[in-house]
Amino acid sequence: MRYENISILQTASSIPKKVVTNDDLAKMVDTSDEWISKRTGIKQRHVVTEQSTSDLCVDVSQKLLRQADLPAKQIDLIIVATMSPDYLTPSVSAMVQGKIGADNAAAFDINSACSGFAYGLKIAKQMLTADKSKYALLIGGETLSKLVNWQDRSTAVLFGDGAAGVLLTNAYSNSAGILADDLQTKGRLGHYLTAGYLANKSPFYQAAPTDSANKYFLMNGRQVYKFATENVPGSIRTALRKADLQTSDVDYFVLHQANSRIVERIARDLGVSIAKFPINIQEYGNTAAASEPILLDELVKKKIIRRGNIIVLSGFGGGLTIGTVVLKF
Repeated sequence: MRYENISILQTASSIPKKVVTNDDLAKMVDTSDEWISKRTGIKQRHVVTEQSTSDLCVDVSQKLLRQADLPAKQIDLIIVATMSPDYLTPSVSAMVQGKIGADNAAAFDINSACSGFAYGLKIAKQMLTADKSKYALLIGGETLSKLVNWQDRSTAVLFGDGAAGVLLTNAYSNSAGILADDLQTKGRLGHYLTAGYLANKSPFYQAAPTDSANKYFLMNGRQVYKFATENVPGSIRTALRKADLQTSDVDYFVLHQANSRIVERIARDLGVSIAKFPINIQEYGNTAAASEPILLDELVKKKIIRRGNIIVLSGFGGGLTIGTVVLKF
């Protein structure tokens, strides 16, 4: 028997306890709750104090395994989508693999920024298409607080920390699974959103020193907004066309939570009620690769998303990239 698709068995998330409200930020930079809320929809964000990205991802993994009553040694693959790893090596996924005892799992990270979870779903599907049943963990995890210049009000108000993920399997032959996808990269626009520049400090490097500010988020908000609103609706239409579906067939659109105005604009462009576009950015801010799985887990736990629902997941951001996946839950 050959397995041709994957199903989501479980969802889980891990959110840092420390909450930073807009009023808290107003004590640090020249801003206000009104200014932030009006422009972004964000009211607060969660940030780590002592935890790392791998800590959050380990917590997600352990929750997924407990919920499924599945031994870690039955996991065949671990993918972590992140742009804020603990180290360049070892990867976050390798640290997760070691800490949970998933000794039989291959593990690697991907960095497609805010599109990482959608890219990871496509990769997991391709890798789990095999001649035996397999299980995979796909996690989006970020500690973006370490990439934020907390004195820059244009970016400090936007980002938060968190992790969430799914337990995937190809073990069941049913109608659930990924129906279609659309992945795009527009590298010529990548300079509009950067973070984490690694300066060359070799004594043999002859170039002039690079501004240390490049290690923090630098963003042209107007251009990123334009990129998202002009390109994401087309990506969603393309993925739905591949799945032979209409927007009216979709139960929920689970979009990257970058800005509530972007989500509202995309809904209008698609001609779909905003009621089908759940938003939780007010609670978490922009958590990059963790954004869509955190929202997905909330909707599943609240029994808003149920088995058989048609879901569109779409991430967009650094790269600049877009990742859209149509799936039957």
